[in-house]
Amino acid sequence: MEEAATPAPAARDGESERLRRWRLVLGGAAESSCGGLGGAEGGGTGGDAGMDAALAALYNRDGDGGANGRGGGPRSANLGGSAPSVADWLADIRGYFPSSVVRVMQTDALERLNLKRMLMEPEMMEAVEPDVHLVGTLLSLSQVMPEAARESARAVVRSVVEDLERRLAQRTRSVVQGALDRSARTHRPRRAADIDWNRTIRRNLAHYLPEYGTVVPQNLVGYARRSRGVQRDVVLAIDQSGSMAQSVVYAGVFGAVLASIRALKTSMVVFDTSVVDLTDQLSDPVEVLFGTRLGGGTDINRALAYCEGLIGRPQDSVLVLISDLYEGGVREEMVRRVASMTAAGVQVVVLLALSDEGAPSYSRENAAALAALGVPAFACTPDRFPDLMAAAIQGRSLKAWAEQEETGGAEPV
Repeated sequence: MEEAATPAPAARDGESERLRRWRLVLGGAAESSCGGLGGAEGGGTGGDAGMDAALAALYNRDGDGGANGRGGGPRSANLGGSAPSVADWLADIRGYFPSSVVRVMQTDALERLNLKRMLMEPEMMEAVEPDVHLVGTLLSLSQVMPEAARESARAVVRSVVEDLERRLAQRTRSVVQGALDRSARTHRPRRAADIDWNRTIRRNLAHYLPEYGTVVPQNLVGYARRSRGVQRDVVLAIDQSGSMAQSVVYAGVFGAVLASIRALKTSMVVFDTSVVDLTDQLSDPVEVLFGTRLGGGTDINRALAYCEGLIGRPQDSVLVLISDLYEGGVREEMVRRVASMTAAGVQVVVLLALSDEGAPSYSRENAAALAALGVPAFACTPDRFPDLMAAAIQGRSLKAWAEQEETGGAEPV
């Protein structure tokens, strides 16, 4: 009797799994016959309930009877205004489903959300205000777009990028170039205009003459003249997981602006579980953005290993890692790599986000490990990024900079 009864639990487990799958296919209407969903068995954040919500956002619509749904059930399209944003939904499905299923769902979304129609009809595009959120969504869907739609999407992306460049480029060049000029101090300034009077006065306070009410500047402090060669190497390493869409857009624009400064040698790599070097496309930020592949896993250690190979002058190099620090690779090796680069003199900057929306969800454990190495991780708004780069170029404490800027746009961990 005991031997005959042994397979029964396994059979029941198999039946439960079959019912669970049918419930996910058919939606909430099948709950009475298939049973409810658990909260943790689904394999992703939110478990089965979260997976069901992601499916419902795309495939549920009252009164459709399943004509457009998959699996023959009552699911059909509905990812409208009451549903989560498209960008959030795209990030969610990558956490719940394998890549082959994600591609099918993205293709369905392209049709069901009317994005294809919007892109193919100029009058509809004129009614939409292009912004960074839309660009992130278009880039997320770029791999499943028809070619004609890709051209329309490229035009939308270019309009947003040009607007960002107008807003950010001039100030970025001015602030960064000023930091480069000031990072080279000299005690023999060639002209009066090159003298840093504040530092000179502080240096010579011992030579104050009270009878004349003045300081005799025996030791001058000034700025060296602008070098014609490369003064700093900058490497941008950008996490292209779905949650980083806005950061990817801003980073692509800033990468192109930094690459236009002759005194900088700028490299740009994007990564998920692989690493793609987009340095040769930095002359056109639109090409950079369409060279990204938003979504997928994350291997920060692998990306840092590649970036290490790009750094030939550690003392004159700045590495900007833009990531939520959720590491899918070898965490201990990632931390060791950052420690090695900082010990060699590389100024490492870690941004949890480069956007106007504050810090996203991020790995607090990894952020704390980097902070222990003297590398704070914080979110930064695009408007403050030029000042951050200036601080990094001058070798200033980034922790102190973030604390000073906390009320102005940088949010330290």
